[in-house]
Amino acid sequence: MPRIDFSALSPQERLELAGDLLDSLEDADIPLSEGMRAELDRRNAAFPETRKHAAPWVEVRARLRPNDR
Repeated sequence: MPRIDFSALSPQERLELAGDLLDSLEDADIPLSEGMRAELDRRNAAFPETRKHAAPWVEVRARLRPNDR
């Protein structure tokens, strides 16, 4: 496959393109080892409980970088 030069795209356009490419894949298209699949299954099962303790990204970033304002 030939290489494509994306340098003419803005960072936002490249992010959108990357998202579109990822969205175009089916679960079966993504090769996962048994260990990776087991870890994803474990995290998905724990999500309802761990979600209760989640913090919004803006809060996490503010704690990690208190001088970025």
